[in-house]
Amino acid sequence: MAKNNKGLLSNLSWKFAERITAQLVTMIVAIILARLLEPSHYGIISIVTIFITFANVFVSDGFGSALIQKKNADALDFSSALYFNTAFSVILYFVLFFAAPFITSFYGAGYEILTPVLRLLSLRLILSAINSVQQAYVSRQMIFKKFFWATLIGTIISAIVGITMAYMGFGVWALVAQYLTNTTISTIVLGFSLGKKPLFQFSFTRLKSLIGYGARVLGTSLIIAGYQQLRALIIGKLYSSEDLAFYDKGKQFPSLIVDNVNSSISAVLFPKLASEQDDKIRVKMITRSSIRFNSYLMSPLMLGLAAVAEPFVRVLLTDKWLPCVPLLQLFCVFYFFQPMHNANIQALKALGRSDISLYLEIIRDVIQIIVLIAVMRISVNAIVVSMTVMSVLFTALNAFPNKRLINYSFREQIIDILPTLLMSSFMAFVVILIGQLPIESFPLLMVQVVCGGIIYLGLSVLTKNKEFLYLFNLIKPKKSKKKDYQKGA
Repeated sequence: MAKNNKGLLSNLSWKFAERITAQLVTMIVAIILARLLEPSHYGIISIVTIFITFANVFVSDGFGSALIQKKNADALDFSSALYFNTAFSVILYFVLFFAAPFITSFYGAGYEILTPVLRLLSLRLILSAINSVQQAYVSRQMIFKKFFWATLIGTIISAIVGITMAYMGFGVWALVAQYLTNTTISTIVLGFSLGKKPLFQFSFTRLKSLIGYGARVLGTSLIIAGYQQLRALIIGKLYSSEDLAFYDKGKQFPSLIVDNVNSSISAVLFPKLASEQDDKIRVKMITRSSIRFNSYLMSPLMLGLAAVAEPFVRVLLTDKWLPCVPLLQLFCVFYFFQPMHNANIQALKALGRSDISLYLEIIRDVIQIIVLIAVMRISVNAIVVSMTVMSVLFTALNAFPNKRLINYSFREQIIDILPTLLMSSFMAFVVILIGQLPIESFPLLMVQVVCGGIIYLGLSVLTKNKEFLYLFNLIKPKKSKKKDYQKGA
């Protein structure tokens, strides 16, 4: 078990390093571009992203998860999925290419630039189709070190391209170039680093064996993406492109943190859980450790970011982005519950119960669409408030099936994260009080961040928090054999 945990930890470390490094660069680039570009530029990209993101689900989800979950997946499975994905992505590209003028007319006068932007940026679909199979192979083989370098190189080169073009006055095209360059370079570098040429073979039989499981995962992802993009579609249509930009910017920073930590943990957790799917006790132990560890990292970041939102936006993005502050705070609360949701869904998928995940998503989104219709004409803030309230309620719904499957109830999950929640809440309360000091935004932000970090670490030491002690033992010099973290769960 210790050896298995060491391998899990090593791969998790590389995945964390890939996400943290890439997103650190991405965040710096986003800050620079936000200062160089206008909210309206981001609004155009946000509208285009609605359609590309939904189409991208068809090529990025489904087969990738199926390839990881299948016990005996081989080279023929991967090559069949690759060729089908690529061919289907080309079809989707032409659908968006010819639909672009109709999408532009839907938004009306002043949005003529949508057509060329959508046609060019949609090329990412073809690259994503290839990259999704590459990532499935990386996860299957647990070789996340290769993914680290591919992502890092693509992120850095695209950052240089985007910032240079923005500085030269290319406006929205700077963002288009950045996104395209990132996907292109990352896919090419990962392909060369894997050193594996796909078989020149295609099997409908193998493809069919992946469709059953993959279709359920795809269905779940389509519903999620459909609802998420529906919100953006409504905001872009009923309000202005600037309002959509403020919505996206308010969402960007909390989602940047949570989504990338979740994706790191999911990329390692899912194949690990899938390999242990016949041992329900082991699956519960791993799921429980994931929820506790993820919450320990995410809770102070989310509540802390909400507490420093205004000086954070003033310092990093300038005053022109201040309308996104209340949205940012609401999204911090919304994303607070994502670690529990993510771990529960990964457990269901690993156990082969993607059907339950699909049914849960249908229930959630039917309720959310009804609520969205009721509040959509009130304000953008009202839309995000409704999302936040429902995220709290749906956390219990997501956890319900695992009570029966792995004997891990919602009540037990809340008890597991309660110490972290209490420490983070106290830290955020003190940081908010510090925010009332009459000093300039930059020094105020620095004082808040430093004091918040000291308070959270201090409470972790005083309470002998299990997750803190585990992390502390990882970074200090080892004189004795490390205790198995899973036993401590």
